Amino acid sequence: MFKKILIANRGEIAVRIIRSCKELGINNVAVHSKADADAMHVKMADESICIGNNPAKESYLNIPAIITAAELTGADAIHPGYGFLSENARFASILEEHDITFIGPKPQHIEIMGDKIKARETISKTGIPLVPGSDGSIINISNLKKTALKIGYPIIIKAAAGGGGKGMKVVYSEQTLVEQFELAKSEAKANFGNDEVYMEKFLENPKHIEFQVFADKYGNVLHLGERDCSMQRRHQKIIEEAPAQNINIDEKEKVLNSIINAMKKIKYVGAGTVEMLYEKNKFYFIEMNTRLQVEHPVTEMITGFDIVSEQIKVASGEKLKLKQEDISFSGHSIECRINAENSKTFLPSPGSISVYHTPGGPGVRVDSAAFEKYKVLPYYDSLIGKLIVHAENRDLAISRMQRALNEFIIEGIDTTLELHKEVITSKDFKTNNYDIKWLEKYLARN
Repeated sequence: MFKKILIANRGEIAVRIIRSCKELGINNVAVHSKADADAMHVKMADESICIGNNPAKESYLNIPAIITAAELTGADAIHPGYGFLSENARFASILEEHDITFIGPKPQHIEIMGDKIKARETISKTGIPLVPGSDGSIINISNLKKTALKIGYPIIIKAAAGGGGKGMKVVYSEQTLVEQFELAKSEAKANFGNDEVYMEKFLENPKHIEFQVFADKYGNVLHLGERDCSMQRRHQKIIEEAPAQNINIDEKEKVLNSIINAMKKIKYVGAGTVEMLYEKNKFYFIEMNTRLQVEHPVTEMITGFDIVSEQIKVASGEKLKLKQEDISFSGHSIECRINAENSKTFLPSPGSISVYHTPGGPGVRVDSAAFEKYKVLPYYDSLIGKLIVHAENRDLAISRMQRALNEFIIEGIDTTLELHKEVITSKDFKTNNYDIKWLEKYLARN
């Protein structure tokens, strides 16, 4: 087992990782920007070290500073959390060169799955169904038009190195195709330093279903079920729940078997999430995230499987102690992401929290790094925390979430609490009558 782990992240996920380290008896180090000197993860960690100025590129994305911090503190492993450097294959490779363990997949798997075109090519050989799309990247206007005609409108243009909805453009006809193509390339270049794009058929009303997998270094692979992440705005997840409802069980089992076999074939290690679109009883692969997901708590709640602690154990060389038949699924869990944004305009709302009171009671969990007088900084993601509930069935989970949202008090800044209250109590959410387009349609009407 590791002697000391450096957490190359901030906010609620850094706090979450520190908690696992403490429970495992592992010394831990928090890194922080100058602005985060008084942050909760810094206060909770055994040690802390400043790695740069406030902008992420000068601190949490500063690879030399993070490696120097690890060497100065004697950390023998780094957990990247999610975001920042968590899917940076170069970072993982550099750590190997410095004899520091990257708590995550192998660099080659990060590289393959981080490039959406390479990921499609790899997955196409495994039996996992793909959304119809281009063979590789779109190289010119002629290729663009021929491919769109072959796939059939509507289509979606995506950044090969993309994520989070950046560099994605939906096109309904040839009239706007070239314009949207150029915009997608421009956004991709600006956000990822790579203007390569590809094309897929745009499914009109799908669900977004993702499968959590976990593997050790000895070829043992588990699945931890699925999550429904369809409640989205501009491709950003707002609410997640597990398990997914009203999906074809036979199709689900086929896909899970294909995923498990694929992970064994490529010798994947650690936590991973295979993201699929689901429409008309069919699943279609869209991407794989080679890291811990923001929404991992809903899976933990229904399985009792501590994903973060297991990440650490597997990275240290331990075998998975559980087999697939040992994984049981109990009840239903829902997560609401509470952001420092206006519930109507979604404008960011940095500033100081004057009142902060979290909900409690049976089946309620809050993953957050906020506290009274905590300052939400303008330099980073607007996530304040995640409110997660668990109950014996979905109806009770919704009632529990409604109660917990009403108990949650955050004053001094705008938050999305009110939006969550509206969505959770809506008829469509209660009856599971929503897809990835639902929230944007709801917001347009209201």
